Amino acid sequence: MRRWYKNLDFPILLVWVALCICGLIAIYSATHGDAQEYLLNTVQRNFQRQIIWLCICVGALSVIMLLPIRLFIRLTPWIYLASMALLVIALVFGREVSGARSWVYLGPFGFQSSELAKVGTLLMAAFILSSRKGSIESTALPMVGVLALPAILVILQNDLGTALVFVGLIPILWLWAGIRLRVVGLLIIFPIAGYLTILDWTIALGFTAVVGIIAWFTTRSPAWVTLGVLAGVITLGVASFALNAVFQPHQVARIESFLNPEADEYRAGVGFHLVQSKAALGSGGWFGEGHMKGSQTQGRYIPEQSTDFVFSVIGEEWGFVGSILVLLLFAILMLRLVRLAREIEHPFGSIVAAGAAGIFLIHISVNIGMVLGLLPVIGIPLPFLSYGGSALLTNTTLMGLALAAYMRRSEFAMYI
Repeated sequence: MRRWYKNLDFPILLVWVALCICGLIAIYSATHGDAQEYLLNTVQRNFQRQIIWLCICVGALSVIMLLPIRLFIRLTPWIYLASMALLVIALVFGREVSGARSWVYLGPFGFQSSELAKVGTLLMAAFILSSRKGSIESTALPMVGVLALPAILVILQNDLGTALVFVGLIPILWLWAGIRLRVVGLLIIFPIAGYLTILDWTIALGFTAVVGIIAWFTTRSPAWVTLGVLAGVITLGVASFALNAVFQPHQVARIESFLNPEADEYRAGVGFHLVQSKAALGSGGWFGEGHMKGSQTQGRYIPEQSTDFVFSVIGEEWGFVGSILVLLLFAILMLRLVRLAREIEHPFGSIVAAGAAGIFLIHISVNIGMVLGLLPVIGIPLPFLSYGGSALLTNTTLMGLALAAYMRRSEFAMYI
């Protein structure tokens, strides 16, 4: 017991507690209104459910940290298959919530299958990378397959935000596992070129040309120059095709409203999110308008203000200073996870810890960018702050796996 206590990373636990408390405060304020029965029921339902989920997370975190990490390694293939099966079940029999068919209900209990799939996918990716026999490049095909399968299933569920998490994990895990930086850079070209294509295809074309020039001067290799330019050109075509043939009308509308949220056709629809979010952040000033005193928040003007746009509530009521403090907590959490990943001797545990930090980084970057109007509204929660039991349990599980691997970082050797 003494050894278990000694190896526990308390800074991460303290940050987790602080973020969860901040989330509860923001959720209560986001669902608070005048003394009407509907609003009071909303407060009671959302706030109390989040507290119940938090209690479940405390229990799950305790169990995960007490179990040997080798058990998770042995069960990884089965956990991955079970999570993929849940995605298929949700796709066929699931209930549609907020446009995404990713919810599975067992009586009154419901959970989001795409959230739980993040755990299984990260474990399987770590399993592949840590048990490889050859070079890191030899994991390319199985890694892409393991991460592409949930991404495709989630896209079919109409959940583009979660699919982005799976795709974004590929370069992060490869970079941590030791793949050459130029390969990771080549992978990053795709999302950047796709994003620029949405803004203006001429900008994306110029970006591709710049990539080719930089590749030539840094590598002097015609092969890498060709691959870089080819990646940009392919992305131009794929992005254009996706906008016209793959994305749903509401997804295209979100992208177009992001480019011009002030347009009349979007101000009353998807662009309304961005306009009201910016108004809330702007009205917060340095120190905010006070808890449950935000004009936009309490006026119920911000859609999804307890979930995807909870940071707008924080920005309006806690101000710039409060927002920075919350972001500082996130930074501490991710930096501690990276430090843990460096100190964990077993590659499986190290990759899991780094992957958990990567998932949090993707969520935080996309959510904050969405709230600030820098990215399209795609519906992705803010870890530990947004209302939602499935997301809270998933994020706590990811953190718990990293802590479990760190606590036993020198107690096991390679046995896969």
